Order: sequence, then structure tokens, then C-alpha cells
Amino acid sequence: MSLLRPSLLAVALVAALAACTQEPAPAPTPAAPEGAATPAAPAEVSLISRQLLFGNPSKAGGQISDDGRWVAYLAPDQGVMNLWIAPSDKPAEAKVITQDRKRGIRIYGFAPDNQHVFFMQDVGGDENFQVFSVNLSSGEQRELTPPKVRAEIVGSSARKPGELMVMLNERNEQFMDLARIDLETGKREVVLQNDAGYVSFTLDNDNEIRLAARQTAEGGTELFKHLGDGKFESYTTIPQTDALTTNSIGFTDDGKTLYMIDSRERDTGALYAIDWESGNRTLVHEHAKADVSDALLHPTTGVVQAVASNYLKSEWSVVDESIRGDLDTLRAKLGDGEIWVSDRTLDDSTWVVAYLASDKPSRTYIYRRAEQSLTEWFASRPDLEGTPLAKMRPVEIPARDGLTLVSYYTLPPQADANQDGKADQASPMVLLVHGGPWARDAYGFNGSHQWLANRGYVVLSVNFRGSTGFGKSFVNAGDREWAAKMHDDLLDAVDWAVQQGIAQKDKVAIMGGSYGGYATLVGLTFTPTTFACGVDIVGPSNLNTLLATIPPYWKPMMEMFATRVGDPRTEEGRAFLESRSPLNFVDKIERPLLIGQGANDPRVKQSEADQIVAAMQAKNIPVTYVLYPDEGHGFARPENRLSFNAVTESFLGTCLGGRVEPVGDDFQGASISVPTGAEHLAGLQEALATVQPSSKP
Repeated sequence: MSLLRPSLLAVALVAALAACTQEPAPAPTPAAPEGAATPAAPAEVSLISRQLLFGNPSKAGGQISDDGRWVAYLAPDQGVMNLWIAPSDKPAEAKVITQDRKRGIRIYGFAPDNQHVFFMQDVGGDENFQVFSVNLSSGEQRELTPPKVRAEIVGSSARKPGELMVMLNERNEQFMDLARIDLETGKREVVLQNDAGYVSFTLDNDNEIRLAARQTAEGGTELFKHLGDGKFESYTTIPQTDALTTNSIGFTDDGKTLYMIDSRERDTGALYAIDWESGNRTLVHEHAKADVSDALLHPTTGVVQAVASNYLKSEWSVVDESIRGDLDTLRAKLGDGEIWVSDRTLDDSTWVVAYLASDKPSRTYIYRRAEQSLTEWFASRPDLEGTPLAKMRPVEIPARDGLTLVSYYTLPPQADANQDGKADQASPMVLLVHGGPWARDAYGFNGSHQWLANRGYVVLSVNFRGSTGFGKSFVNAGDREWAAKMHDDLLDAVDWAVQQGIAQKDKVAIMGGSYGGYATLVGLTFTPTTFACGVDIVGPSNLNTLLATIPPYWKPMMEMFATRVGDPRTEEGRAFLESRSPLNFVDKIERPLLIGQGANDPRVKQSEADQIVAAMQAKNIPVTYVLYPDEGHGFARPENRLSFNAVTESFLGTCLGGRVEPVGDDFQGASISVPTGAEHLAGLQEALATVQPSSKP
């Protein structure tokens, strides 16, 4: 496997307010409202249906078993994403081996015994992920972890092929114990009862604990070396300033070398190889402007062979010359898009390769190293071939205080006739704000960019300060700057787009999920005349209530929130958080607002949406509120995704004047409800009346 597994601490912090877990920023839409502005796109630009962009992909997530006998992927079965398996030499003979009829499977993997696959599923978006296994011979499905308990997979190893290592909070909601699960019998054994509050573990290839991580009182991270028998001693401390750019990655197969991404005594997170006995450090790779983002590891030795950093785009640097020829061959055959080696057999004879470009649906290939042969396996959304997809353009935008904001924009086809990336005319624009905020926007195919550009809008995504991937100075510049300098960066990016002749100043909408939803509410309250309208998806409205209702398994990380957002445990801190909470400035809102929320959201509770809707109603300020009883932090079910995108499209059409695709069947099967404000969108009440209620929890 190629992806580096960051420390659980970093992952959890990103997840804390991450972008909606599904495809970016949703949208629904009844018929175009009477009196809407003239369509922004000419008739010759065909309308790309929401179904093609946001419905289930035809196939996704291709993997190969360690022994190379099996391939697997996710694909719809009875309209729900399930797991399919086939012999690797006969991929067309795939058979479905799971029977999910609710949310669809999104996370799975081959076990190293080559006899099982495992997958994870939650209920209604509650994020209490349960782990299941399927026996490839018998088809038997087994629960490996209990229901209503959050489980996180820590690792597996070819050295212990029948085991899966997981963390779960069955005993204590806050502290997750480490357990070993026998894949054949399902027997679960607690390896470490985690009373010390560790938030992540680094294992070796014997599935033994080598390091544990715990947050410090200052918001940093302390790593502890495991001495055996559950005893630990301090190994190293990572200051708060480096906590989001430094973490342990893993050990080589012989256990002699630890890989770490480390920004201490530098700005960007560089990859180091550390001799476990002597402590000597060797720099493997560094990038002047970006943190190390990924690495390709040898499937048996665990030695790093290539390293990626992502500034404007991902850039790979070869470390092991033995694979340079393979990467050169892939580049020559596939072109200048992004190439990812997503899986490898244990003997390294066969690779699964994904090819990504901003204006094409992703494709997955099988690469045989000995023959240097590349065979296309599947395209994720083949029906998008031949549609008028637009190119995404990376750009550096200067902030008012000198920071550089790596950003991405997509122009509608009618505004860039020769496709040179320079606007022929200014267009309405949607500022699409990522979640996190400790995450980032990146180059590549983006369904929301394509959808909105096709409707006639410029789409701009900005890596504002606090975004990850650009070094510690940049991410730390966002500390305690929610609704302040982080918002200024968004405003500066809008000004840039207007000055460049890309965007119409009076027709800019702001939209985003999670932190992006919060940024939307900030935009409409702190700068009430800047944006023509806003779409808030699962965004917090009050930072005090947000931090008071975080999931229990995030509480060991409270110091991180206190130092980076504000401290809700002190009177001064609560007052500061109130000053940055859009709920307290509702009376400033004067532009249309659409809110989307999942009732089971464990990160941003439904109460965050309820309270700002109630406050607006109390002041007779119009708002449209869309609620899904079977969703959490984002809209996983495609029926819900499509319905919300339909509503959003109508909303933006009214506000900005872009094209609006009729609802058609996009409400069918959705659990959509509109507690208030349906009357503000023409045709919405009529469309809701035709919905057949969903029975899927």
C-alpha cells in the first residue's frame, strides 16, 4: 500500500471539523424559479446531470490481494455500494459478497491471510464504525467488533496474516483500548487497556506496540516508547507548533528503522529515517513549500521507495532507483495527470494504479511489472466521458499580510472559449470552502467544481491559513483566527477573482461543509454584504456549544482545540469563542441562507443548525433548512446527496442566475425533510409532496 498512515491524533483533528465525508458540497433543485436571471451558460454547453456527478460511481476503490489471486472493488448492488470480488485474471467475473442495503460500504481492505476481506460501517452517520469480515471461500460474514462502539483499524501484517489490530472504546467512551482480532474465529483480545489516554499507536510488523501518542497540556504530542508488558517511557515531545506537521509513520519490516514526518527545527514536514537503536536521523525527502504528503513503501521490507509532496499539485521523488523505470513507464503511458500506486502484491509483481486528472473521471489500471504492461481495469464514472468537463487551475493568491494562498479555480465553459484558463468575461462565482479547517483543497477531479461550472459559475477553492500541507507556519497562522484572519483570506481571494475579471463582485456565493459551513455563516454575519447568498452544510453556529458537544473520544484532545480555536473552560475563553460565533450576530444577516444538516451528526450536532434557524425565525429573517434523519456529518447516501444538490442548485439559480436542472427523480428515495423555509424556493414544496419516504436508517 502506498498511503502513509498519519498518527491518529492528526487524523482525529482533521476529522474534528473535516469536510463532509462524501463528495464535496451538495445541492438539490426544484424547477427554475419564476423570474430567475437569464441562464449563465449558452445552449450549446450541454447540461451534465447531477446523477452522473453525484450518484454512485460504477466502480471505485480497486484493490488486489497480497498473493495476487483476487481483486476487489466497490460497486452498486440494488442501488447501494457493496463489495465485489473476482479472480485477478478474470476481473469481469466479479461477484458481490456483501448485502448492504442502507448507507453503502466505503471502507474495506484485504486481510493479509488472503482468505478474508474486512469492511467498516456505521449506522445513520453516527460514526460508531463497526468492523466486519467476509470469508472469501465460504462467503460467511462476521461481526469483528460490537455494534454501537467506535472501532478504528490500526493495522495488519503479513507476518501475522490471521490478525487484525483495532482500537475501540467499548470499555471507556473516551479512551480507546487496543485489541487483537482473530479473523478466522472472530475472537477479540485486548492487548492494552488504555487508561493513560493514548490517542494513537504505532505498531511493527509483528503487530506489537512500539510507540504510543498522547496529547500534552500545551496542545502538543508526546510519544512514548513501549518497553513491554504495558510499560512505557517518554521517547520524544512534539510542541504544539509542530503537532499538525509532525508524526510517526511506521517501522521497516526488520523493526530497525522508524519513519517520521517532522517539522521540528524547520518549517515544512520532511520525511526522516530514524535508526531505532542509535537515534541517528537521516533526511529522506524535503520540499521547500509543502509537507511530505505520501510515500510508496516496498510491500515486504517497508522501505520508502518514493515520496510525494503536494504544493500546487502532487510531485513524486524517487528514492529507490529500482522503481524509477516503472514510474517512468506509467508516466509515458498515462500522460500528465496524477498517478497513484494504490496497491501492490506482496511479491511486487503487480500494481493497482489510479490515474487522476481534473477534467476526466478517474481510471484504475493493472500494471504488470515484468512485462511493463498496463491494462485498464475500470473507469469510476464512464458516463461522464464526452461531457463538457472543465479544467481546474491551480493559482497562488496573495493575502493582505503577505501569506500565499494556494487555491484552485474552475471556469464555466462559456467564460473560457479557448480553454486557456483566462476568463473571457466575468461570471457569477461560488466560493467553495473546505472543512477541517486542518485539511486542504487539492488539484484533481472535483464533482462540485464540475457541477457548478457547468451551471455557469466560476468555482474557487482557497487554502486559507490553518489549512494543512504547507508547513507549520502556515497552519499555525490559523490559530485562534476563526472568523478573523482565516476569513480575511477568503475575502482576499474573492477580491483577487474580481480584480482578475473572473468573478462578478455582486454575484458571489459562499458555500461549504463543516468548517466550510461555519465560514459560510461567518460570511453572512461578519461581512453581511460581501456575499449574495450562502449554503451552510453541517456547519457549527456557536463555538462554545460545538466544543461542549464533541464526541467523547475527542476529549483527550481538548488542548488542541483550546490552543487552536479557543478555550471553553475559562471565562475569558468562552467570551472569546462567543465573539467568533455567528449565532450571536444573526441580526446582521441580510442575504439568503440555505442550511443542510444530518440529524445523527456526532461532530457538529443538529442543535448547531437548530439554534441558528430558531434565532433567525425569532427575528423574521428568512432561512431554508433541510434536514436528513438518516445522515451524520455529510450526506453518504446518494439519494440524499442528489436531493440536497437539487435544492442547492435551485437556491443558487435564484441567487446568482445560473442554470437549474429540474428535480426529476432526484428526490426519490431520499429522507429529505424541510422543517422550515420551503416556501422560499419556487417549486420546492411541490417537489417534496412527490417524495416516497425512505425506509433506510
